Amino acid sequence: MGRRCSRCFPLGCICRMLQPQEQEELTTVRVQDPRVQNEGSWNSYVDYKIFLHTNSKAFTAKTSCVRRRYREFVWLKKRLQKNAGLVPVPELPGKSTFFAGSTDEFIEKRRQGLQQFLEKAVQNVVLLSDSQLHLFLQSQLSVPEIEACVQGQGPLSVTDAILHYAMSNCGWVQEEDSHSALLARGDFSSRTFKLAKWIRRRKMPDQRKSLNQHWNKERERQV
Repeated sequence: MGRRCSRCFPLGCICRMLQPQEQEELTTVRVQDPRVQNEGSWNSYVDYKIFLHTNSKAFTAKTSCVRRRYREFVWLKKRLQKNAGLVPVPELPGKSTFFAGSTDEFIEKRRQGLQQFLEKAVQNVVLLSDSQLHLFLQSQLSVPEIEACVQGQGPLSVTDAILHYAMSNCGWVQEEDSHSALLARGDFSSRTFKLAKWIRRRKMPDQRKSLNQHWNKERERQV
């Protein structure tokens, strides 16, 4: 009988090596790009872009991009708490418009708070099982439409509503993620990336002016 090669692996070991490794589930959620809607009117408000990318099986769409305003976050927190029972729900940033600082600082502080709220929510198994959270993150349905959908009173099921929005919104998501994809492939030079950032900054002054006007009106209402 020949000697066994020291480099040979046991059959069981080879089988384990050939088995696909289970991929770690990751979810990235970003709250960004605050914008004033209904600018110039007394019912103006600020909403935020919510960008989500995940490989988790818990989500219907792997990439999504929606816009939500603060009071929709408040509604979501109340609904999650009602359905979660004793499971604590993450806190939201404060609602008060009186802030000891500039408007930009207030907007940024709120944005950070909203992002932290969502980051914690999508990591909580109990909260993640709530279909209202999924519709909030992955469809542009209004609050009444979300409530109707989860009760089976809407034209689409929860899954169909998310898929329908994902199909109609794919261009927006691709545009949002284009810079990351280019950098990952090595097609985006450092100089080009800096130029793109400079162009985006050039577009910001008018937006900051709109935000300042909005929050000045909010303060006048409180007087």
